[in-house]
Amino acid sequence: MGLFDKLVGWLGLKKEVNVLCLGLDNSGKTTIINKLKPSNAQAQDIVPTIGFSIEKFKTSSLSFTVFDMSGQGRYRNLWEHYYKEGQAIIFVIDSADKLRMVVAKEELDTLLNHPDIKHRRIPILFFANKMDVRDALSSVKVSQLLCLENIKDKPWHICATDALKGDGLQEGVDWLQDQIKTMRT
Repeated sequence: MGLFDKLVGWLGLKKEVNVLCLGLDNSGKTTIINKLKPSNAQAQDIVPTIGFSIEKFKTSSLSFTVFDMSGQGRYRNLWEHYYKEGQAIIFVIDSADKLRMVVAKEELDTLLNHPDIKHRRIPILFFANKMDVRDALSSVKVSQLLCLENIKDKPWHICATDALKGDGLQEGVDWLQDQIKTMRT
């Protein structure tokens, strides 16, 4: 870290944000985060996350530290240990996995009712991923199945995405960046 970076950090000018990336296993969380990194920093092979990994990417005005949490059933109970540090949430849904939409809703409800999240006005970005898959549910249908309209005390937004191509990701990150800036002013 250079002297300028240290000075900016000491003065509190560095705009860093911790984001939790949550969702069921195989929803595309790691692929999405990988796609958000600069092309020269992207991994060629994506493997399922065990436990969690920490990734970073930047936008024009923010530096994101993303906690990519495993969505496998045996690891989901670890999510809550990171809620306090999270300043935003990215919740990824596999729009083609109709059978597990109920499980995704249960996990979302558990998240929203957790004491470390419930009373905070934390922005939640939903990525309705895998829109490239035949018979994938629309983002509107995903929103209905997850009952997102019931979230009244937190800003939220849903984007239809195809993580492999990167479609829809920028729209979501732009929204999240705007929300975080609004909360800081």
